[in-house]
Amino acid sequence: MPRTNVPLSADVSLPPGLESPEWRTIANYQRELAEHRATEIRLRKALARDEVLLREKDETIRHQAMLNQECHHRLLNNLQTIFGLLSLQSRTEADPEVASRLSVAAHRVGAIAGLHRHLHSMDDTGIVEFKPYLHELCRDHSTMSMSEHRPDLRIVVEGVELILPTTTGIPLSLIVNELVTNAIKHGRGRIMVKLERQSEKNYSLSVGNEGSTLPEGFDPTASSGLGMTLVSSLVEQIGGHLRIDRGDGGNGTRFTVLFSA
Repeated sequence: MPRTNVPLSADVSLPPGLESPEWRTIANYQRELAEHRATEIRLRKALARDEVLLREKDETIRHQAMLNQECHHRLLNNLQTIFGLLSLQSRTEADPEVASRLSVAAHRVGAIAGLHRHLHSMDDTGIVEFKPYLHELCRDHSTMSMSEHRPDLRIVVEGVELILPTTTGIPLSLIVNELVTNAIKHGRGRIMVKLERQSEKNYSLSVGNEGSTLPEGFDPTASSGLGMTLVSSLVEQIGGHLRIDRGDGGNGTRFTVLFSA
């Protein structure tokens, strides 16, 4: 019996997966294009929102930086004003004891102002390059003392480079300020400030002078003077140890602070 070729009707549906490749590609393309456009619109809106937020954040940061800068200048100006007033009063005071106390107070305020200026120059990173600051601190002391009662004063700074967190650097700077002030007042000759490494994480910071030596068994914690009381308190604050002995060649007095970095 001969085979009859029956043409397929035009409305016969083909099984899934056997559709016209051309028709399936166009349909998918149109659907994907619509999805891409919708995604693009969402992304553009999200990007616009993010740009607005970033501009607002940048403006807030700039505003905060301006406020910080203004606060820095005001604080530094106030410290310098206090320093100048105390220095002036110490030079015009008739009572030598009162004049000496005013001068010491001026040195303290000056040291704080110097440290604040040095830290701000490092963009408030929370660390301090300590040796450069020691040079700056001692230079300020030399300048002040040369204009007052010690024109022959010479302060020498030696030692290693060391970066410290401000939680250690600030107390140490105040300790050095007190010890140098004390050496200027009671010592003679040059003053030696040394920053030395004792081990991997342990350091020593010493201030020595060529003046008279302290009596045997001197206990700074039992001293009634504000300077020694402040030094002892600051050494304890950083978990350090204060050692007192004679200076180079067995002359004068040397205060050494042992601390960990």
